[in-house]
Amino acid sequence: MVYHVVVMFGKEKQYEYKLPDTELAGHSAEEARRWFDKEFTDLECEPSNPVGKVLIIDKILSVARYGGEPRFAEGKAWAHDFVRNAALALGRDTIRVDVASFSISY
Repeated sequence: MVYHVVVMFGKEKQYEYKLPDTELAGHSAEEARRWFDKEFTDLECEPSNPVGKVLIIDKILSVARYGGEPRFAEGKAWAHDFVRNAALALGRDTIRVDVASFSISY
């Protein structure tokens, strides 16, 4: 299986990543959630809903937003970690992270 993740910062700013399932082997959804927890804290993300629990979807979107487009444009280790962990945390093989509209679709 191939995992396909697209991170969008607008119509003209899309970054596509394809990962073979071997990239996810040996990693867990729990590990992925911990990675997003750490990045959420390190990037000093603000919760989208300050009165409620922060869901994994909110953390993924916030980390993408606060991490910024340049990290995805460079396509280096951080972007690869983001994509791998998003696929693991959400358990989906196709994911669209639309930062501009703050939404995720499958």
